[in-house]
Parts: sequence; C-alpha cells; structure tokens
Amino acid sequence: MPPARRALARTALCGAVLALFAVTAPAAAEPTHAIAMHGRPAMPDDFTALPYVNPDAPKGGRLVEGVLGTFDSLNPLIVQGLALQPIRGYVVESLLARSYDEPFTLYGLLARTVDTDDARSYVTFGLDPAAHFSDGTPVTAEDVAFTWQLLRDHGRPNYRTYYAKVAKAEILDQHTVRFDFGDGGDRELPLILGLMPVLPKHAVDPATFENSTLAKPLGSGPYIVADVDPGKSVTFKRDPNYWGNALPINRGLWNFDELRFDFYRDANAYFEAFKTGLYDVRAETDPIRWETGYDIPAVRDGRIIKDLFPSGLPKFASDFVFNTRRPVFSDIRVRQAIALLFDFQWINRDFFYNLYRRSASYFDDSELSAYRRPADRHERDLLAPYSDAVRPDVLDGTWSPPLSDGTGRDRATLRQALALFRAAGYELEGTTLRNRVTHRPFSFEIMATNRDEERLALAFAANLSRAGIDARVRLVDAVQYDQRRISFDFDMIEYRWEQSLSPGNEQSFYWGAAAADQPGTRNYMGVKSAAVDAMIAAMLRARARDDFVDAVRALDRVLISGSYVVPLFYLPQQWVARWSYVQHPARTSLYGYLPETWWQVPGKQESPGKQGSARQ
Repeated sequence: MPPARRALARTALCGAVLALFAVTAPAAAEPTHAIAMHGRPAMPDDFTALPYVNPDAPKGGRLVEGVLGTFDSLNPLIVQGLALQPIRGYVVESLLARSYDEPFTLYGLLARTVDTDDARSYVTFGLDPAAHFSDGTPVTAEDVAFTWQLLRDHGRPNYRTYYAKVAKAEILDQHTVRFDFGDGGDRELPLILGLMPVLPKHAVDPATFENSTLAKPLGSGPYIVADVDPGKSVTFKRDPNYWGNALPINRGLWNFDELRFDFYRDANAYFEAFKTGLYDVRAETDPIRWETGYDIPAVRDGRIIKDLFPSGLPKFASDFVFNTRRPVFSDIRVRQAIALLFDFQWINRDFFYNLYRRSASYFDDSELSAYRRPADRHERDLLAPYSDAVRPDVLDGTWSPPLSDGTGRDRATLRQALALFRAAGYELEGTTLRNRVTHRPFSFEIMATNRDEERLALAFAANLSRAGIDARVRLVDAVQYDQRRISFDFDMIEYRWEQSLSPGNEQSFYWGAAAADQPGTRNYMGVKSAAVDAMIAAMLRARARDDFVDAVRALDRVLISGSYVVPLFYLPQQWVARWSYVQHPARTSLYGYLPETWWQVPGKQESPGKQGSARQ
C-alpha cells in the first residue's frame, strides 16, 4: 500500500476507535518522565543511564541461556500452552520500564510521558512519536487501547483482573491515551497500566489470540524472534532498526547481538551442559552443587567464575504447598501437624551444608516481613475485624517455625504433631495414621518435576512416615507437571513465590479468594480468606510507605497463621556461575543481577562446547 493510502487508512481506523472510546478533556496535570508507587522517582528527567549498568558496555556477541523445562507457545500473555517468558521485554515492550534500583518506579519507554492526579483516578500516557514495531509500523494510542481491551477479555487471569478495573479508555490523539478508573482504592493501577505490554493491532487476531502458537510475535522491542526449534530452542537477534536504542532507560542494556534460550528436560543434563560450555550463565540454587559440583578444571583455571550477588528483595523462599481444595488438607490442625514434621535442622545440615536459612515469612529477609516483629498499632487496627485470622504468637512476633534437635527423629515434635492429628480426628494404629470414623489411612501425593525436588520430597516423606503417614512421591515430566500445577491437580508441590519490594495487585493473583478457583492463577493453596482480601485492599490503598509496609506485614501475618505451606528455606545471596567471556557491571542493582545488563568481553573466545552449533 502506498504511504499516502496507508496514512489515510490509519486515520480512518483511528476515527472508528475514537467513536468506540468516548473522548473527554483530561484533567489538568503536569506530564512527567516517571512515576513511583510511593514517594518520588530517584532519577531526574535528564538522567543519562541507570546506576547499575555500564553505559559504555560493548555491543556484539552471543549469549546462550539454559532453561530447565520446555515450551510449546510463544505467547506468554495467555493461559493456554507453556510459553517462552523472555518474549516480554526482549521482543514485546511496555509503556514504561522498571528501575531495578527502586522498590517500584517506572520510567518512560514506549510512553515518553505519564501523568495522573493525586487520587490516581486516571492515568494518561504520551507515546514517543519515534516508537515503532519491528516491521516499521508506528506504535499509536490505538495499539495501546487495543491491547488493553484484548488482554482484559482474552489474557491471563491476572491481566483480566487488573484491566477490568479500568472504567474507560480514551484515545485523545494519535500519541495520547487515557485510562480512567472506577471506584478507586487501587493506587497501583497507573503503574500496572504502565507495565502493560503493547501489541500491534494490525498483526493480532483477537479471535485466535487465546490459542497457543509458535508463530513469531511482532513487537517493538530490541530483539526479534529469528529461529524456533519447538520445545528445544529459541533464538533472538537484535533488531538493527530498534527505535529505542538511544533512550536513557536502555543505555547499557541489550548488549548481545544474539540471544538463544536452550531447553533441557533433565536437571543433571542441564548442569552438565553448562560445565561443557553449551550455555553461558547459570543461576544455582542447590548448595550441594555449589559446594562440590563446580570442582572442575574450568573453575580452577578461571574460565568459569562463581559470583555471589546481594539482593535487597524479599528472598525467594521455597515451600511445600498444601492444596487445601483437597479434603485431606482442609483442617488447619492437619496442616500444622505436617509442618511440624519437616526437620529443617537435619535436612539443612546433612543435605545442604547448612547454607540455607529457614523460611518463616512470605517476604523473608526484608522490611516487609512480619517475622519476629510485633504488630504495631496500625497493623492491629487493620486486623481488628479479623481477630480469628491471626495467631496470637504471630501477632506479637514470638512465633517461629519448629526447631528440632537435628537428628531427623525428634520425639518432641512428633508428639506435638500426633496431638494435633488426634484433635483433627486421626489416630495412630500400629504404624498407620487412620481417620477415626472411616478408618482410611492418611495418605497424599507429593508431586515433583526434577530429581532435586524428588530427593527433598523423599526425605520429607521419611519424616512423615514416623507419624504413620503414607506420603507418596511422584516424579513427572515438565509438561505434565505444569499442566497439573496450572489446573490445581495435585495434593502437594514445592513452589516459591517471587516477591518484590512493592507487592501489589499480583497478591490477589497469589492469594485472593477470586483466584482460588481460576486455573492459571498462583493461588495454588486455594486460599479463600476475607482477612487476606482485606489486607491486600489496604495495601493497594496505602499512600505513605509506612502505611504500605504495615498492610503488607498484616497480610504476612494472616498467611502465616493460615498454615498454607510447610516453610522450607531460602538462599541469603544469589549464586551465579558464568563463563569468563561474559562480563557484568561492577554495581549490582537492588533487585540483584540482571542478564540484560551483561555483555561479551571483546576478543574473548566462546567455550569449545558452544562454538558453532545449537544444542542437539
């Protein structure tokens, strides 16, 4: 189509959308370059680069990352399929981009400006006129409004929940779009909309959007999808015409010309592939491997470097998760009894070189954690209408996870557990725990997806057998595991929720009652609690950081008191191994290490295992 006709067609289409979205004059406000959840953005409007990047990092080379699992879709925005998550950010961009040195602050990306009022009853984004998709088509307000409506109606449950809170979308002109919110009470919504991925209306069919697909997505980001080997590998290549190369928010980022993600089904093969140089960077979470598995020539001679990165985030703690939808776990006394039987001191010493710390909170090792902190007056006021939802020892900060004698056969915790089982209607008959009424043995399944999870589950099952519990461990492949996890078809799994320093709407996705029966959410426990919902609402209403922290701690207390998980452990630092030809900035962000800030050292050779070919 000739340029003149294309412009005319786009003008006509814009007019049609304007008829759909009513246009009213925006409330007066001063557009800014950034927006913070609480307080003010740290970076001024004339900043040149973020503080945790190397603004002069060399461009070029290739980074190969390994992924444990598989994929059958390139659309991470829907429920169907196992999607490749890096599509977001690398290929598909959002209106604003996060600073990883602040709890929750966003700076301009596709949107050059953002404005909202004090009540945050609306948000207006002014798009950068230079922004375009990789096919050269400009990014317009029409694309933004289209994406909002598409994800509200057809996206993952979290998108549907968030974007349904928008009462009205208005296209003010080709580069300006405004969203008005309904009843208010959710001060995070302007930022949630700022993180909305923007899709090209001309290249997306709403009728088929919810179907998993391996079709290469079209985005406006720094990379395009160059090659797809279904279930095995995806290759991104730098878009030579990327519109945002000169933006301050991008300086020092996206340094590799090519990125490849190789997938592995088996954890051992995954680790061996790194040691032989088939991929470049490996985040390690297993203390045994970290202590003994890297005693190899490539580490000893400096070709592989083991890094320790600090992180100010709540630590990513693992837990054994009870599916309370199952009748066997519906009684809180049963869940408390099972949690007593996990011998952390024994497992941490004999299995993990005492390198783990015990998880005790949903926001471990951060200011948001309620652990060992008595509730202040504001927290108590928030929790007052739900006095039965919080244990007294959790409220006053004296609660702790069980402390065993470290033998793996602690008699005191076993007696406490059996007392709770008796109160819940179970008796130990010989070596079998049975329901007093039905005489059925107490049994359940722990589902695992790799050998590490299986090994820990088997150790826990041995602890449980002392109480007469038949805990069966089932190892399933990654595809089956994800399908069953997403549909809540399990008794118990090991899982970890990754938390930020500014938790918000995603907490409803994790713990909200409305999410409990929605497949695809992360409310794996099946929590349905009025107190949980109320604390999330208080958190979203908070204007001051102190009030926000109090609301999060109150939420933490309710979740801890519900005994929805067996608390396991977390690592105090991020452990990352890398081949030496890959380098990272000297400063680590508040969020920890960021591969998008790394680069290939000029003149350094790739490892022999990676040169010349993708993983077979």
